[in-house]
Amino acid sequence: MSAKAPIYSVSFQHSFNVQTKHLDKLNHVNNVVYLQWVNDIAEKHWNILSNDSINKNYYWVAIRHEIDYLNQAFLEDEITVYTWVGESKGVKSIRHVHIYNEEILLAKAQSTWCLIDAKTNKLTRIKQDILDLISVKK
Repeated sequence: MSAKAPIYSVSFQHSFNVQTKHLDKLNHVNNVVYLQWVNDIAEKHWNILSNDSINKNYYWVAIRHEIDYLNQAFLEDEITVYTWVGESKGVKSIRHVHIYNEEILLAKAQSTWCLIDAKTNKLTRIKQDILDLISVKK
């Protein structure tokens, strides 16, 4: 777990450097890139938590993203993206993402994801097997 994510969460982090492809005409990271990073970290985290059996039966789709842009990032900045899963009930799960350049919080996002049954392609309730993956064991 990360110090930048709640200690009661199943968290994940990933670090990388800003590349030219991330920049816009103002030479700072484009807002759309932050959304891509939010999506990328969610996918990386899920792939670590899940297994072939679960991935065969379920997949997630995003239905809402909220992003607060707080500071700018520039070429070669070292970015660390932190994520954790918040409330999960019914068919929905809330994922939190914080994006840092060292100690500076650049952006924070909250995304709502829905669980889909891979066989029917319909919404399905989050069952205990999924909750066991994304929740802290008490």
